[in-house]
Amino acid sequence: MNAGFLPMPARIVAIEPLDRDHRLFSLRPAQPFDLRPGQFVEITIPGVGAFPVSACAPVAAGLLTSCIRRAGRVTEALFQLESGALLGVRGPFGNGFPVETFYGSDPLLIAGGLGIAPLRALLHALLAIPERVGRITLLYGTREPGALLFREELAGLAATGRIDLRLSVDFAEELSLEEWGVACEVGLVNDLLRAVTFDPARTVAALCGPPGLYRCLIEELARAGIPPQRIFATLERRMRCGIGECCHCVTGGVFLCREGPVFSLDRLRSMEGAI
Repeated sequence: MNAGFLPMPARIVAIEPLDRDHRLFSLRPAQPFDLRPGQFVEITIPGVGAFPVSACAPVAAGLLTSCIRRAGRVTEALFQLESGALLGVRGPFGNGFPVETFYGSDPLLIAGGLGIAPLRALLHALLAIPERVGRITLLYGTREPGALLFREELAGLAATGRIDLRLSVDFAEELSLEEWGVACEVGLVNDLLRAVTFDPARTVAALCGPPGLYRCLIEELARAGIPPQRIFATLERRMRCGIGECCHCVTGGVFLCREGPVFSLDRLRSMEGAI
């Protein structure tokens, strides 16, 4: 793909609504490419603008699949398009999750809100190599039940024993186990973590979510005994141009779009303002 300023043509081949403000877009760029979990691309709407987004699944059959939230002028324009429309795509940019680091471990994935999107790509990459990883645990929390993305898919993976799934919502009057197919707690993701038993020596953790999730959980994982070089978080929320020209993502003197957006905790500790 093109990692410079000029976008590559890409066609929308499928759009799947998830809720009012989230949709799955499947794009086919003019040239094949590889995108590691945690890396991101820039999507351009001609005549409108561009925005960064990560993939929510490994690239397969030449398709890039992203979960996109309607959150501004450019994404609003994207939501007005239909299958067959042409876009521009630049990338891939940055460094993703080091999948090899998860070999021989029990992966622990922690997502908050739309943070499930890049972690879903990592989850699918790990599920594709069951002989290399142990038990996969996914903790996922949102503000309310309707905001839980990929709920049926994740519940299906849990039902077949492929993952240990724990869900939480900040607010809910009543939750039905029969309706959901998997237990869901009312509370914070922090509470889910404290209820999980894991061996720190065998665990590699990956987090994605709002800043508050990092402040609450990332050091808690270290205090639980997971080495900081085996705890990873993505700072993709700060991305903009992707090539270090706009300086929007600079944190602690580091260009996140070039050296990240995925960093280990031992590196984050040296970057003032990162968490």
